[in-house]
Amino acid sequence: MIHLSGSRPGDGRLTHELDPQDTGPQDACGVFGVWAPGEEVAKLAYFGLYALQHRGQESAGIAVSNGKQILVYKDMGLVSQVFDEATLQSLQGYLAIGHARYSTTGSSVWENAQPTFRATAHGAVALGHNGNLTNTGELARLAAERRAVTGVTDKHAMTSDTGLMTELLASYPDRSLEDAAVEVLPQLRGAFSLVWMDETTLYAARDPQGVRPLMLGRMDRGWVVASEQAALDTVGAGFIREIEPGELIAVDENGLRSRRFAEPRPKGCVFEYVYLARPDATISGQNVHAARVEMGRTLAREAPVEADLVIATPESGTPAAIGFAEESGIPFGQGFVKNAYVGRTFIQPSQTLRQLGVRLKLNPLREVIEGKRLVVVDDSIVRGNTQRAVLKMLREAGATEVHLRISSPPVKWPCFYGIDFATRAELIANGLNTDEIAKSIGADSLAYITLDGMTAATGQPADRLCRACFDGVYPIELPEEELLGKHLLEISVDPLARTDALSRP
Repeated sequence: MIHLSGSRPGDGRLTHELDPQDTGPQDACGVFGVWAPGEEVAKLAYFGLYALQHRGQESAGIAVSNGKQILVYKDMGLVSQVFDEATLQSLQGYLAIGHARYSTTGSSVWENAQPTFRATAHGAVALGHNGNLTNTGELARLAAERRAVTGVTDKHAMTSDTGLMTELLASYPDRSLEDAAVEVLPQLRGAFSLVWMDETTLYAARDPQGVRPLMLGRMDRGWVVASEQAALDTVGAGFIREIEPGELIAVDENGLRSRRFAEPRPKGCVFEYVYLARPDATISGQNVHAARVEMGRTLAREAPVEADLVIATPESGTPAAIGFAEESGIPFGQGFVKNAYVGRTFIQPSQTLRQLGVRLKLNPLREVIEGKRLVVVDDSIVRGNTQRAVLKMLREAGATEVHLRISSPPVKWPCFYGIDFATRAELIANGLNTDEIAKSIGADSLAYITLDGMTAATGQPADRLCRACFDGVYPIELPEEELLGKHLLEISVDPLARTDALSRP
């Protein structure tokens, strides 16, 4: 196996946010896998990850096998920065997996970039993970026990839940990788949509709750799995179905086979419909764009207001703004011009420029806004800093009234299943009521969609959704140690240090 890092180390900054000091809910990761003899699988993985870039911008990686050895290439940065034509040309094989990462357990450092890799008695394993496990402490202890049994000393730093899973899969020298997976997968708790591989076989699995999406597609000469259908479309694969909760699939020269490792208990993440997934995604049979438009319609019915124009905070608020306009009869208009070329900032702005806030990425259209009563639609409020800056710009551009409408309920609880929200203490809805938030951010009025209204818009029964960030009801049990958050595996084992960490908000 050959393991390379990129020649152009990235800074790993997430800059898709309008305000780097007010990062919104960070996306879960994106995974992609392809088994296709005769195809340029590294390029297929590259374009698949490109379609999933919105799910993770910290690092990217691809593992490829030619049937004899696995080659892994990964680095910090965006997919387009990590890979070039020469790199992809060097990744020859018929089987590949890819990963675009935003860290939820483990720091944003090269060592935690994926796919992860371990040697096994039967060859090697490379793995990519979308989601977040809730029993990492238990798994770390299990991995230590497995090392004691096998006598293998792990030389890799295990600072991510993905690294733990990879080590556990590699820790059964008397079993095939597939049999090892059947042993390991039932012991995992939390959210996991996985793709992994050995030298000859592509594997994929989804947690029993199906918290994160995972799709199966078919090519003329092979099979593809990906976090979202857009990645299948991008590489010319036809959508077959979703990988079922609690299902393990394997693809090799004998075709595709499936087996259950756990009974399904569906609890899909409702925030996929609100924000995370691409608008062209379809999850559990529901088109995401249509769900967001319906959220806007519902919001207009639940929180009507007299106004002259409906605008969106680009681009995540646009479908809901369209729905709000359709239902209310208020015209929809473009209130902002967004700079499409400020996707990654290598130069930090001076204090003077920093005070301009989101103006580097958004600029209001004065001719559209001046003298108008506006309804501004956004998908969520985290700290409120971005909305405060946006509303200030609109008033400076001549808006006479600014009414803010949010197409999700107030976010009050952290996510332990693959979304990195701000800490609970930082969430503005935990410290202020709706009227106080409106006053704080400078809105003439503020209203959120109701939990029931948002749920109905997804087309899914409430008992098949995880809504924990809104209602605090967690469908997968959370051990106390998970309160340590994403750096659990990097915190000192000193009991005093652990107590201090648990006392943080």
